Amino acid sequence: MKPTLNRRDFLRNLVLLGISGLAVGTLLPKIMKKKESGLLWQINPDKCIQCGRCATDCVLEQSAVKAFHSFPICGYCRLCGGYFQPDAPRLDTGAENQLCPTGALKRKFIEEPYYEYSIDERLCIACGRCAKGCTDFGNGSLYLQVRQDLCLKCNECSIAKVCPSGAFVRVSSESPYLIKGRDEQKS
Repeated sequence: MKPTLNRRDFLRNLVLLGISGLAVGTLLPKIMKKKESGLLWQINPDKCIQCGRCATDCVLEQSAVKAFHSFPICGYCRLCGGYFQPDAPRLDTGAENQLCPTGALKRKFIEEPYYEYSIDERLCIACGRCAKGCTDFGNGSLYLQVRQDLCLKCNECSIAKVCPSGAFVRVSSESPYLIKGRDEQKS
């Protein structure tokens, strides 16, 4: 004889099925996120070609990528390739002479002939012009990095998808920044 399903059993099974589905639907994304939570997106500065896509392809209104200045390798040059337009008429802080379209790269006199350069991250739009100029005409002490405190960590980086040089890589969350010139990032 075939068992009949009464209304009470039917509703109980439906509720159990719903709870099971809810549990799977809630826990599965957390398990998957936990699996990838040890990895973050970062830019390998040795592969970056400063194409400008970091400024335009981030899902955030203002990119999580910012210019980074490595003071230990900076030459503190009077003529900084990352600060000045290649054809700058004068070597002063006039906007017409600066490479950065927002004035995010700041210059401060130290002593003749040395200047210190710093980045105002609020103004930095990740266009990469300073990094490109510094790489082309300097020692490369200016480069781009994903600021992990600004990044959404969605694990589907829209910039990484369009990066023409493959400079976006996954790094350990314990070491979320790549320092230019280190051997372990040249993969």
